[in-house]
Amino acid sequence: MDIASLIGLILCGILIVFAIVFDEDAGALIFSNLNTFINMPSILITFGGSFMCVLASGPLKDFINGLKSFTLILKVPKADEGAIIRQIIDLSNIARKEGLLALEETANSLEDEFMKKGILLIVDGTDPELVRNILETELINIDSRHKRLIAFWKNLGAMGPAWGMIGTLVGLINMLKNLSDPDSIGPNMAVALITTLYGSMLANWFASPIATKLSTNNDIEIMMKEVMIEGLLSIQAGENPRVIEEKLKSFLSPATRAKMAEGAGEA
Repeated sequence: MDIASLIGLILCGILIVFAIVFDEDAGALIFSNLNTFINMPSILITFGGSFMCVLASGPLKDFINGLKSFTLILKVPKADEGAIIRQIIDLSNIARKEGLLALEETANSLEDEFMKKGILLIVDGTDPELVRNILETELINIDSRHKRLIAFWKNLGAMGPAWGMIGTLVGLINMLKNLSDPDSIGPNMAVALITTLYGSMLANWFASPIATKLSTNNDIEIMMKEVMIEGLLSIQAGENPRVIEEKLKSFLSPATRAKMAEGAGEA
């Protein structure tokens, strides 16, 4: 589980609640203040309106998948650039000593289906250009599927403040209808502004962080698969393992390269 995402979301909620219940004048926590910030019509119009607009923006399947994608931010991405490169170097050494056909047995033990598919294409003697086209097409489709999930949360983040403002306008209209009663102006204004608060919370507490996290995870996965494509095609071309290693290291940051070099030195 990705503890950072979970802790971040929980602490955001705690900070919001603390800001609501802490009374500076009294120097104490007054939990009865929470009642002021709970309004069911505002919740329905802000959260209900936002989610229903996202539902109306696409197929039901995409909406359900978008909701399920929340769990993805709690999973640690399986991304170890150094391990992938070392695995490719090991494969290149096998191919160099025993030939490409020897890779088929190794492919059956791999967990990554993308790399396994690439190796089997190479073993079957597929043209290098066709191998690249097949793998890049799959990569494009993976990226497209991920971006649909990211778009779900981005759309929700855009809808939240908009529906919060709609709720505020509804509240203001109701308030203006009762201007003859001065005592009702303050409470009605507070209720009207609560919808704006709900919309901002929906966008900035949930939707935007989730979209950003999914986008980051997608970038990492796409980069790792690009490394696999270049490595596998280099193996098929019969390049020297040392050359392949240096080529693939160009995908890494200087810090990751140094860490990988330290690991190789210790080994």
